[in-house]
Amino acid sequence: MEQVITSMADALLVTSNSGTIKKVNLAAQQLFGFEEKELINQPISLIIDEDQIVIKAIYQHSYLKRNSQNLEVVCRTKTREKLLIAFSCSVIPKKTEGLEDIVYIGRDITAWQRREQRTSIQYSITRILSESQSIKQGIPQILQSICQNLGWDLGELWTPSQYIGTSVQGDSLNAVLRCVEIWSSRLVSAREFKAITWQTTYTPGVGLPGRIWIGRLPLWIKDITVDGDNRRSLPAAEAGLYAAFGFPILDDSEILGVMVFFSRELLPKDKDLLQMMGSIGSQIAQFIKRKQAEDALIESEERYRDLFENANDLIQCVNPSGYFLYVNRAWRETLGYSEAEIANMNIFDIIHPEFKQSCLQRFYRVLSGENLGQVTAIFVTKDDQTIFLEGNINCKFVEGHPVAIRGIFRNVSQRIAAEEALRYQQKETERLLLNILPVAISREVKEQPASIAEDFADVTVLFADIVGLTEIATSMSAIQLLNLLNPIFSVFDRLTERYSLERIRTINDAYVVVGGLPTRRQDRAQAIALMALDMQTAIALFNIENNQNFSIRIGIHSGSVVGGVIDLKKFNYELYKDTVNIARSMESQGVAGKIQVTENTYKCLCDEFVFEKRGEIEVKGKGKMTTYLLIEKKG
Repeated sequence: MEQVITSMADALLVTSNSGTIKKVNLAAQQLFGFEEKELINQPISLIIDEDQIVIKAIYQHSYLKRNSQNLEVVCRTKTREKLLIAFSCSVIPKKTEGLEDIVYIGRDITAWQRREQRTSIQYSITRILSESQSIKQGIPQILQSICQNLGWDLGELWTPSQYIGTSVQGDSLNAVLRCVEIWSSRLVSAREFKAITWQTTYTPGVGLPGRIWIGRLPLWIKDITVDGDNRRSLPAAEAGLYAAFGFPILDDSEILGVMVFFSRELLPKDKDLLQMMGSIGSQIAQFIKRKQAEDALIESEERYRDLFENANDLIQCVNPSGYFLYVNRAWRETLGYSEAEIANMNIFDIIHPEFKQSCLQRFYRVLSGENLGQVTAIFVTKDDQTIFLEGNINCKFVEGHPVAIRGIFRNVSQRIAAEEALRYQQKETERLLLNILPVAISREVKEQPASIAEDFADVTVLFADIVGLTEIATSMSAIQLLNLLNPIFSVFDRLTERYSLERIRTINDAYVVVGGLPTRRQDRAQAIALMALDMQTAIALFNIENNQNFSIRIGIHSGSVVGGVIDLKKFNYELYKDTVNIARSMESQGVAGKIQVTENTYKCLCDEFVFEKRGEIEVKGKGKMTTYLLIEKKG
């Protein structure tokens, strides 16, 4: 029997019913680090804390029920290292009552316990990180979970900022670390230690937090009281804290903070635990970076939502089926629909019937990923008014699938109305021209049929354009625009009459005059030049009187405009496009506030007027043409 006991792999101890050790085998000596003589006749409390509780449990379950009891008991080695031992305990009855022995057969399950603890803590940390709504919500739970799962007593978070989340790059040698979070168990009295900790700061390389910060690696200290930390070693000892370890919260080379933990035990370095904590530190860092990105996105969305709500443009977002996800205040106020109504509306419910088919085609093109650039739309308000819009639409894709179509539009209804009014004015001008000009020309042809071609061979055409008028038109009603333009065109009309010229047409905001027609055959380029200079003066005076900042751009060209006489009884008159188009190019490619002329006009006027050579410009159908800027009339 003795040989069997000696060769057993499990530890065996036999004690009296009072807990005095009577016998141990070799496995027990090796497990606890004692020699046999050091254990015999010693109380079992030498290796088992709270031995009376253990003995009482054995008696209650084993003796009364006549079977063995399995217990998991925290034991200590000769060096006071803690071990978790699974004991199978039995009471051996004897004839004399009260002299029973207790047999303990134990197996070390410390490694198994550690594996269970680490599996538990990894699961717990993953759950906390997945469920936490914010960094400040998650960090205290992480400190508590690590302490409780590992059996440690106090956990801290150190960062160089007010709270973790502000990253510090690799060159953070000037960082000042502060404790921003502490969790402690009820088993440790650490009020004074906490108070000192809140007031303590560390620089990189100083103290356990500072050493972890600069080293970027987990660190273990068996006994903090002899670690040389003059600031907290003594308070830690007074609180009964000894072993400590910590790890950085690190994402690649970017460190966000340091977590430090304390235990009331003197514990040897656990490399596996440190390695696991290093991985947990990276996991926490990724959680923090993700929350930072989410917070930044929320802040950005709130900022943009505030911007959208206060924008004058109409902003909308619909799902791929066309139902509204969001519209801004300007959209609601312009179209007149309430938020409750919009919640059940489809984009095609508000599109003008005549525009619906083309809009549907564009909608499908955007869903397919096509970039349409600027688009036009016609919406119908709640009170059946028609709204003209211009803007841009695009589609948001997630993993290749369309999730939202967003649009930003400008209300251009006033501009459309202004353009319609200008077109109406143009038609009226052309109607008058058709009624008056052929009569005058026909009379001239009848009086001097032989010279008609010669008289038409040399005329000068002026194009004048008020710069930026189209943009100005969008900010006022059509009536306001016409009231503003009438004084300008009235002055221009008076100048036309003064210099005996012919006003041909008004094309949108362009004013067109010709000199040299047979009805005013004595007036040619000189009169056009004088009128152009007076138009500049007229605009300047108008700006002063009306507090405006209009600028006029003028282009002039001299050339032929006649096609000939087809029938003297039924006169047919046509201005050749060539001369008119060149004059238009002089204006459209001119300089705001300046008068640009062709070389033909320059040759007609250079003796009487001052010019400045501008250079060559490209004219469609003509190639490069030399141009000049008319400055003033000579002395």
